[in-house]
Amino acid sequence: MIRVIAIDDEPLALRQLEMYIAKIPFLELVAACSSAVVAEPYLAKADALFLDINMPDISGMDFIKSLPHPPVVVFTTAYSEYAVEGFRVNAVDYLLKPFSFKEFEASCEKLRKHLEMRAALDAREADPILHFKADYRTISVDVRKIVCVESMSEYVKIFLEDSEAPIIVLYSLKNLIEQLPVNRFMRIHRSYIIALGHISEASRTSVRLDNGKTLPVGELYRPRFGEYLASC
Repeated sequence: MIRVIAIDDEPLALRQLEMYIAKIPFLELVAACSSAVVAEPYLAKADALFLDINMPDISGMDFIKSLPHPPVVVFTTAYSEYAVEGFRVNAVDYLLKPFSFKEFEASCEKLRKHLEMRAALDAREADPILHFKADYRTISVDVRKIVCVESMSEYVKIFLEDSEAPIIVLYSLKNLIEQLPVNRFMRIHRSYIIALGHISEASRTSVRLDNGKTLPVGELYRPRFGEYLASC
């Protein structure tokens, strides 16, 4: 179940949210509140908010920005000019009043998928060990020790920080990048994945790792890698 709080200063709009939430089988209403101030004590119990923007005391937008660790939010408002700002604070969706139950249901599906994806990433971070089958045995690899990965046709070579010789296993680079934490690893070439924490020097076209390897950045991967370098 996804635990949600509905926040709207208009009684009719708040009542509609309550009725819509009751029709979605995977939602559980924690509280229906007439303002962000009233909702604040319930935040620790909620996974997500359905939040009006234009409210007295403090707007929904300012409320979200004030929270150090805000729940996931779906904005509900009559003012379309807030849409861009809403997505800047990572809102899952933006429902423009008056919205139908069908529109609300579609927004709830986005919310569910977003939370499922986040839970999967959290689980991946929680278990840093990957297991590979090789020659009728299982090889366990601690992802925290991976420096880079190189593709060799149907195999991959996994270079670890505490081993001179790479581990070679039957696996694809595409499948492996899907198993690695997205905030710590990046595919930079059709043949290479790198651990971002092991970069010693980098440009948009090449990377030098702290194990001495210098790897090319493929043209297809340069925009994303360039964005990463700009953010550092």
